[in-house]
Amino acid sequence: MPTARAARTPARPAGPTAPGGGHPVRGAVPVDIALLAVAIAGVSLSAPLAAATAAPALAIAFWRNAMAVGALTPFALWRHRGELRGMGRRAVLLSAAAGTLLALHFGAWLPSLHMTSVASSTALVTTTPIWTALLLRLRGHRPPALAWLGMGLAFLGVVILTGVDLSASPRALMGDALALLGGMAAAGYVLLGAEVRRSVSTTAYAYVCYATTSVLLLLTCLVAGAELGGYSGTAWLQLAALTVTAQLLGHTLINRVVKGLGPSVTSTAILLETPGAALIAALWLGQMPPVASYPALAVILGGLALVIMADGKSRSDGPRAGSADA
Repeated sequence: MPTARAARTPARPAGPTAPGGGHPVRGAVPVDIALLAVAIAGVSLSAPLAAATAAPALAIAFWRNAMAVGALTPFALWRHRGELRGMGRRAVLLSAAAGTLLALHFGAWLPSLHMTSVASSTALVTTTPIWTALLLRLRGHRPPALAWLGMGLAFLGVVILTGVDLSASPRALMGDALALLGGMAAAGYVLLGAEVRRSVSTTAYAYVCYATTSVLLLLTCLVAGAELGGYSGTAWLQLAALTVTAQLLGHTLINRVVKGLGPSVTSTAILLETPGAALIAALWLGQMPPVASYPALAVILGGLALVIMADGKSRSDGPRAGSADA
């Protein structure tokens, strides 16, 4: 006979669930698919918009986050004021640490867009799942063989891609290195975010994280002498569009649909940012990548897909980790 405690406990849905105890993938509604498509389009605009904006790369990184903090402030202080006040010391420190890594991510990746092609930069910065798997391995987790195969395949694509850029110029190779550093920093940011999101809402976490990122990038701009103003009206509109499409619309919708579609489906779909950004850059900026870069991009995407598939299988076979926000 079940106890009163057990009777009050709601039954868990069958099948794999999304982070945070969300609905299983099979329960996803068509609107989640539509919202995910909008989110991918939003993040795909990030690299082309940043490359086209006539402002210093570090300043773009700062304004992208500062404008996002401004947009989140009314919601954070109105609906999450109590939660923000009640955040423990550990949650605040981890959120700030995630913001520090996010600042490093933007500070490395956005300058790379002015040194190498949008396609190469985006492909290299989306190697985040590889570095995430390696960090988890250092923490004692053992990725399955499929994950290692995917990482090896993705690194092969990276070698092909950087070889293409090396033949173009050393400056492009430096841009590749910065984009790769951005991907590494994003891995740490994702893991810290996953830990914080076990007990903190998306809005509260993002508010503390983005605020930390904004402050650090502001200090970096001041030290580096990057101009924070005096841009044309077009540049300000592009900065606003970057904030709305990539930072708010893209990331917010990704966080919205991950509970219905599950982390594996959502993460795999995010890989479409690479060809999406390359297509937008080709049509809008006229950046047609060398022919040799196309198979490299395909190899990277294939390797990353294998890593995420392996991660999804390991999650379904064992205890689930907390969710993370991009």
